[in-house]
Amino acid sequence: MSGQGPNGWTRNIVPLGTRIGAWQARLVARRLSRAMRERLGVPAPMAARPAVRVAAPSASFEGRALSWKLVDNAVAQHLEVTLHREPCNEIGTTALGELEQLAAFVRAGAGGARALILHSNRKRGFCAGADLRELHGALVAKYDVGGRGARTRLAIAHEVRGFIDRIHAAFDVLDTAPLTTVAATHGFVFGGGFELALTCDVIVAEKSTRFAFPELRLGLVPGFGGIPRLRRDLGNAVVRDLLLTGRSIAAKRAHEVGLVSQVVARGEGLNVARKVAEQASRFDPETTALAKRFTKPLPREELAREKDLFVEMMASPIVEKALEKFVESKDVRPYLP
Repeated sequence: MSGQGPNGWTRNIVPLGTRIGAWQARLVARRLSRAMRERLGVPAPMAARPAVRVAAPSASFEGRALSWKLVDNAVAQHLEVTLHREPCNEIGTTALGELEQLAAFVRAGAGGARALILHSNRKRGFCAGADLRELHGALVAKYDVGGRGARTRLAIAHEVRGFIDRIHAAFDVLDTAPLTTVAATHGFVFGGGFELALTCDVIVAEKSTRFAFPELRLGLVPGFGGIPRLRRDLGNAVVRDLLLTGRSIAAKRAHEVGLVSQVVARGEGLNVARKVAEQASRFDPETTALAKRFTKPLPREELAREKDLFVEMMASPIVEKALEKFVESKDVRPYLP
């Protein structure tokens, strides 16, 4: 984040004390002694940690945040994934762990499925975004133990980077899966939930759907890959409008700008998504994979830059204050900007 100085030179507008790039966090974490890491609560460097273990892929799964089942009959062969965590499928450590299991199953061939449907059975919507209450609690705990010095901020940046890397890895698997993926949305599709929907090839939106990136109110940019994925599909004018105003757009407007494939009546999203999956299941899998790779390239460089920027911004005191305000809000719909 930079601005123009009085003599034309570029200056960083993030305060020096909070300017923590991802590379700095990793470098300092590697140099910390074992005893220092234990005292500060900093996890071991990524290379020194054992690989994340996920459950063996299965054709059916029932978790705390999501579930899935393989539908294999005469007319369809698809994987149906249901988000079902109260209040509105917020993405925290629990949901991330189960998304990683889903990604492992998809990488292993998704049980032979030709398509994947992602939907929510929560009344409020598809997904309201990241679990901000969990994030706020983790930050407060870190500051209570280590204070608000540079070392604590580095420790936080290191952990945030690990979480973001895991989110991106799971989302990238869904984005590039060699099968047709369909998101059936309704209600809130905000922040991280919007980013999850953007990993899908087709979005079927019920009339109640509203899409938004409210992250700037938290002092952040979207961190789960949303802007690069959205910019891949839409013009920059729409992308900047959503990001810089934080306002939501309805399903009808989303269809007009090319974000949504179909707008359907309330309660019909899943039924229509199943029909899309049924149609997609008719094609040769290798043909589908080649067509998808050609029409939907993964914006790897932009995704990497987004991760670095998110980790840098996360260290700002603005974020802590904004999260505290969110947690203390009595609004029945605190997701709205």
